Amino acid sequence: MNLPNDPIMLYSVVNMKLRDFYPDLDSMCDDLDVDREEIVDKLSAAGYEYDEEENQFV
Repeated sequence: MNLPNDPIMLYSVVNMKLRDFYPDLDSMCDDLDVDREEIVDKLSAAGYEYDEEENQFV
């Protein structure tokens, strides 16, 4: 899957997918065949961190 490069769009798409389809970030990355570290790094650079308890980036 091609995820958006823009961090705000990426944030929105990833959180929507986590909320609606996946129990955690690892499951989403495995299913979509995307690099977890790349997503975490891009969103971290934009000021977002993954909250495992909430299963979303905040």
